[in-house]
Amino acid sequence: MSLAYGTIAALLALFYLYAGAMKAVRSRDRLRPMMAWVDRVPLPAVRALGAVEMLGAAGLVLPPLTGIVPRLATAAAIGLLLLQVGAIAVHLTGADRRIALNLGLLAAAALLVWPATPWP
Repeated sequence: MSLAYGTIAALLALFYLYAGAMKAVRSRDRLRPMMAWVDRVPLPAVRALGAVEMLGAAGLVLPPLTGIVPRLATAAAIGLLLLQVGAIAVHLTGADRRIALNLGLLAAAALLVWPATPWP
């Protein structure tokens, strides 16, 4: 794993672990101040998004570190990229139009797709 990939992947994984854990365990009332969209989405879907974010974080870091199925890191980066595309769509269709963080996360995930791909 290269230093650049490891640094970006670790930072992105930490963010997604934190955000995913919050979505997985916090109540709707505790999420509302940070996530205005939470009222428009069913709570089981919010929980599922949290689980997907935590799995994506693990997928960015664990396969390159262990050497077990390293292509999963590419899949995780693409999955997190697609997650942010969906998040931007949700933000733009609602009253909350703040997408700067989502664009930054999208760019970081896009940066990881190429170096995460193991080449023979």
